[in-house]
Amino acid sequence: MTLVEGLRRHWPEYAIEAALLAAFMLSASVFGTLLEYPGSPIHQALPDPATRRGIMGAAMGLTAVGLVYSPWGSRSGAHFNPAVTLTFYRLGKIARVDAIWYVVAQFAGGIGGMVVAMQLIHRPLADPAVSYVVTRPGPRGPGVAFVAEVVISFLLMLTVLSVSNARRLAHWTGICVGILVATYIFVEAPLSGMSMNPARTLGSAFAAWNWTSLWVYFTAPPLGMLTAVAAYRRRPVFCAKLYHPEGPRCIFCEYRERRAAHARTPLPPRELSQSHPH
Repeated sequence: MTLVEGLRRHWPEYAIEAALLAAFMLSASVFGTLLEYPGSPIHQALPDPATRRGIMGAAMGLTAVGLVYSPWGSRSGAHFNPAVTLTFYRLGKIARVDAIWYVVAQFAGGIGGMVVAMQLIHRPLADPAVSYVVTRPGPRGPGVAFVAEVVISFLLMLTVLSVSNARRLAHWTGICVGILVATYIFVEAPLSGMSMNPARTLGSAFAAWNWTSLWVYFTAPPLGMLTAVAAYRRRPVFCAKLYHPEGPRCIFCEYRERRAAHARTPLPPRELSQSHPH
């Protein structure tokens, strides 16, 4: 399948991926401004930074849960993260053309979401206390930020693979992701700003025109998630969707079926019976 053919056949999924990350960036911008902008009544009522960070974590965790289980997330698989897409590509669960377009859409969505946020929030978003919700290393420097991003990305992907491919637990995948996002923002954000997502970081960096230690956020999340693949290996991975309800089209299952047909070998009985554990 060529890039043009992929765009023609699967453009709704690509557009959804862009929209999901745009929504995540808009949510981060709104809550970041409400909690950190000095002129915000909420900021003034909550002087403790840890309390504000805890609320921010809860807000973004709920945002992630909502996006994963939304009709859009159910259709595209709710990656909205190039590192997640590349990990599933490494596992052979997504076609190369789809992986390319997913990554392009995710970067476009990250930037587009910040453009919308800039138009809606204006100056408070640009205030140094908010700074377009950029992700940047904490006081301990980029080295610590890199290690922290590798660790949290590893744990997130290992959780996604373990839960989404267990029949009895699969429908909890989005909840687990939300809990980890909330926990990471509260615990790990002081070290790296808590990204795990190159497109999320680029969106804020583009808006702020602040490229501080961008290499950390382009290398650490993919490294951490690909390392999780090595830790998870030899166990089955059924699909690249985080949440796989019956009904919405799945371009990943279609890809698997095409590969099986091309190889002229039937799918193993276990995979046939558990291809939709969700």
